[in-house]
Amino acid sequence: MAGNIVELTGSNFQQEVIQSPIPVLVDFWAPWCGPCRMLAPTIEELSKDFDGQVKVCKLNTDDAPDIAGGLDISSIPTVLVFKGGKVVDRLVGLNPKKKFQEMLSRI
Repeated sequence: MAGNIVELTGSNFQQEVIQSPIPVLVDFWAPWCGPCRMLAPTIEELSKDFDGQVKVCKLNTDDAPDIAGGLDISSIPTVLVFKGGKVVDRLVGLNPKKKFQEMLSRI
């Protein structure tokens, strides 16, 4: 993963997301997903823009289908924001950076 983006797996999801002391943005994606690849530069920019305020992570849904399924991820890309271990916001599909900035500014 680029820069300060955390790659999530089944073994570190609990620690990195649920137990995180700061809000966490999680990009649910897959390598074969065109819109996911188009969203990747925006996610990287957000990780820099909100460094120290929000932890930015990516979870490959092909590698962790149980986590994605447990969070009702039915299409990708889907971005969830967690605070205190709970989902507090969600964006589905390819969205402009401004929508993500607005979402993160609310938390």
